[in-house]
Amino acid sequence: MVRTVEELKQLVGEEIGVSEWVEITQERVNAFADATGDHQYIHVDPERAKQTFFGGTIAHGFLTLSLIPYLGSLSRGVKIDLGGKMAVNYGLNRVRFPAPVRVGKRIRMRTKLLSVEEVDGRAVQMTHLRTIEVEGEEKPACVAETIGRIYF
Repeated sequence: MVRTVEELKQLVGEEIGVSEWVEITQERVNAFADATGDHQYIHVDPERAKQTFFGGTIAHGFLTLSLIPYLGSLSRGVKIDLGGKMAVNYGLNRVRFPAPVRVGKRIRMRTKLLSVEEVDGRAVQMTHLRTIEVEGEEKPACVAETIGRIYF
């Protein structure tokens, strides 16, 4: 268990967690389409999507990205408890979607700690590299640099 900023800084450059596998279902993809209004056929029309080079429906890239907090909650690895009052997503530096997530496939996330910065004595800002893998696929579905803050 990491309890101090100094201990956390010692982990910069290290992989600190790997999530459990999560299946991407058509129901989840459809719910995301309804929530965002993005009903492009490659996501929601299995018959039409079969005719594309994807061979079937795929998850939205932004659905994959939005699963980062959930996958983080399913991660095994370093546990961090700095005694903060609140943790927030602060932003993203870079996001790429190198490969699709076909419906029915399973994904998991690897997390590497890139940096730790103290902010005005009231927060700690962490930058992570999040790599979302697709089971049985060579390329990741999403690679994102995320920024989070823990406020004291």
